[in-house]
Amino acid sequence: MEKLAGYVEHIIYRNADNGYTVLNLVSGEEEITCVGIFSAIAEGENIEASGDYTDHPTYGKQFKVESFEEKAPEDEEAIERYLGSGAIRGIGLALAARIVRRFKADTFRIIEEEPERLAEVKGISERKAMEIADQVNEKRDLRQAMIFLQQYGITMNLAVKVYQQYGQEVYGIIRENPYRLADDIEGVGFRTADEIAVRVGIRMDSDFRIRSGILYVLLQASTEGHTYLPEEELTRRTGQLLEVGEEQIEKQYMDLAIERKIIMKQGENQTQIYAASFYYMEANTATMLKQLNVSYDVPDLEIEERVRRIEKQTGMELDEHQMTAVKEAVRNGLLIITGGPGTGKTTTINTIIKYFEMEGLDIFLAAPTGRAAKRMSETTGFEARTIHRMLELNGGVDGAAGFERNEQNPLETDVVIIDEMSMVDISLMHALLKAVAVGTRLILVGDVNQLPSVGPGSVLRDIIRSHECNVVMLTKIFRQASTSDIIVNAHKINQGEEVTLDNKSMDFFFLKRYDADVIISVVLQLIKQKLPKFVDATPYDIQVLTPMRKGLLGVERLNGILQRYLNPPSPQKREKEHGDILFREGDKIMQTRNNYQLEWEIRTKYGLSVDKGTGVFNGDMGIVREINDFAETMTVEFDEGRMVEYPYKLLDELELAYAITIHKSQGSEYPAVVIPLLSGPSMLMNRNLLYTAVTRARKCVTLVGNEVTFEQMVQNTSQQKRYSGLCDRLKEA
Repeated sequence: MEKLAGYVEHIIYRNADNGYTVLNLVSGEEEITCVGIFSAIAEGENIEASGDYTDHPTYGKQFKVESFEEKAPEDEEAIERYLGSGAIRGIGLALAARIVRRFKADTFRIIEEEPERLAEVKGISERKAMEIADQVNEKRDLRQAMIFLQQYGITMNLAVKVYQQYGQEVYGIIRENPYRLADDIEGVGFRTADEIAVRVGIRMDSDFRIRSGILYVLLQASTEGHTYLPEEELTRRTGQLLEVGEEQIEKQYMDLAIERKIIMKQGENQTQIYAASFYYMEANTATMLKQLNVSYDVPDLEIEERVRRIEKQTGMELDEHQMTAVKEAVRNGLLIITGGPGTGKTTTINTIIKYFEMEGLDIFLAAPTGRAAKRMSETTGFEARTIHRMLELNGGVDGAAGFERNEQNPLETDVVIIDEMSMVDISLMHALLKAVAVGTRLILVGDVNQLPSVGPGSVLRDIIRSHECNVVMLTKIFRQASTSDIIVNAHKINQGEEVTLDNKSMDFFFLKRYDADVIISVVLQLIKQKLPKFVDATPYDIQVLTPMRKGLLGVERLNGILQRYLNPPSPQKREKEHGDILFREGDKIMQTRNNYQLEWEIRTKYGLSVDKGTGVFNGDMGIVREINDFAETMTVEFDEGRMVEYPYKLLDELELAYAITIHKSQGSEYPAVVIPLLSGPSMLMNRNLLYTAVTRARKCVTLVGNEVTFEQMVQNTSQQKRYSGLCDRLKEA
């Protein structure tokens, strides 16, 4: 191993996440390109590096650094170079030269021990002298902290965050309770903190570890849709994670409750344990729903007369349930309308809109996703937005959503109608209600038999189950809808009735195949040749929906195969490999988590920006338009022409979307869906999932696979239990 000493003349490239750096080092008369991991290093600094020379095929001779240590600048020239390098704000080359001329080799001692003497130099006030000293000391402290943190396996980017959060307290916190990082710093989870704790030598059964583990388990439960866990379940899961006894876990609950980090509620036959934030979300949501639930005294005759006029104008005719829904909407501040496909939800919404328009009221329409909002606009002829856009998303802080519209700045409208309510989770519901002032009518529309939201909570189901709010259920299938086997069979599935699979239908087909590879080749044939002409759409518009992520017919395997046939490699298409996924220009992709900070813009064909905003959400689908290795970005076009540039480090938020899980298809509608079905775990292969999949199709559903699996799913009403307490909170409110 060779040693190399010199000063950093120029930093060519630095990866902020892992500290990988390419720099020019001047050593004697020579200038050498060095590559390696450097914690917080600045131009002008002197280092001694250990490593070996390598020969890079593109960039030629380089020095690969294994380790390095900083050296204090030894001569006046080196001190002047460091101070004038831009590393210290407010000192340029000329001022650096004057400082060194005055104090010579003693410069650094003066800055550290007698900083006020810097004011002896022309152009430096006493205040500036102290600022310079603070910066020099801060840089030294930061560098020492970086070296300290990196010995515990903390990446450079994270080390900077940790130091910014704790400053010089960092040493005590890491040695005594590294689990604080999981509470205080975005991007640090329990597992990272636990790895640090192992390296520090903290005991497996320490109180800090157990408390942090409990909170981590509650956080993980929220990703499965739960807002709380029963005490026994929480104790069991925490025990498995931490490998400690039940008594040691249970004795921490009271301390966490005293610190208000968890809330313990006595349910009917169990203790519910919430992370505090979710409990307050549910409790406040219940209170706000009750406050909106005011009634207005409007005579029946008046409403019926108006509806008759609307029916005459539009040629629509309402049945008794729909008429009830309109009356309830007029008489109540809060109404829930629920029903399956073809039961006239759209006609009902349109009549309600027309009614309130005649009253001269302002109406806002919204839905949870861009696709659902677009569909709402098409069916009503009114502008509908995503809920995030209506609430004026502002990018938030630390990855959480922030909205301009809230209790201080409510929505300025008389009526708010939300569609696809089954997709709304508790945090979005809470944000929405904060922005709806008492006196504004709120109408929530959705199909309670669909899958619950991806995020935590069971909002629509809990509100209906509580019997505390006005609910109208639409059950009659209308004549024009009853000619569609998609709608008829969806209702049969929902009622557990037998579905005829004889392929005499015009829009519902079942192709019986019993081998996974045969099923995939049929799916490809359908997408490439048969369906595009049949439903007048492109292969990209046809969506493959599958119950699972893993397995022979899971999303991961299907996407690899579908990509190869639907968007094959070509010299004209650039590619980027990220983890297990190969992205290619022209690929169909999906965003897999909410990112409230990502910016999008809509451009004209000449590239001029006509609209901008922030926020790309879990389930948004788009197409890869450009992969740029030089800028390290991938440009994706989402619905409505929204262009988003993803830095490569954010590519783990994207996945291929030729095939997606049925869960991810909620709120979307496609001209045709293809559903491969073979077998799977019974908790997953249930009626609820099948019903959601079938109702995603507008013109054609084709199932390919085993009819026995289909029949079992129709009969299987067991679904994953979701622990949510909004129903209880509404009864308490």
